[in-house]
Amino acid sequence: MIEDLSRLAERARPTVLGLARIVVSLLFACHGAATLFGVLGGPHGKAPQFGEWPGWWAALIQLAGGALVLVGVAVRPAALVCSGSMAYAYFSVHQEHALWPIQNGGEPAAMFCWAFLLIAVVGPGGLALSGLLHRRTRTPGAAAVAA
Repeated sequence: MIEDLSRLAERARPTVLGLARIVVSLLFACHGAATLFGVLGGPHGKAPQFGEWPGWWAALIQLAGGALVLVGVAVRPAALVCSGSMAYAYFSVHQEHALWPIQNGGEPAAMFCWAFLLIAVVGPGGLALSGLLHRRTRTPGAAAVAA
């Protein structure tokens, strides 16, 4: 029974990881779109002006990085940049108010930071466009030539 459950979980791993990647990155990209374009309820707080540091750039990273991770292209580098931007946000904006994320309002920054770091380390999982493109470029003839 436990072995069957373990095998099932192992088979589901790529799909579940891919779905988690999609959900996290969609939420992240929506946050960037809200800040840049005033959609989906608009920005939290004052909207940054074009090119304003760090707010406008953070929103651009959220939108572009989130979109890349969402579709599954350049996932590891994009996720690493997204993770780093959230670490910067946590330590430069939230940490000065209190030690713990629950006290300083930094839970989303901390969660996004660690979620994107996990994605950068373990990879995109299933349902990624890069995996589909990679499978299409591999042909049986190319594998024989490479060997």
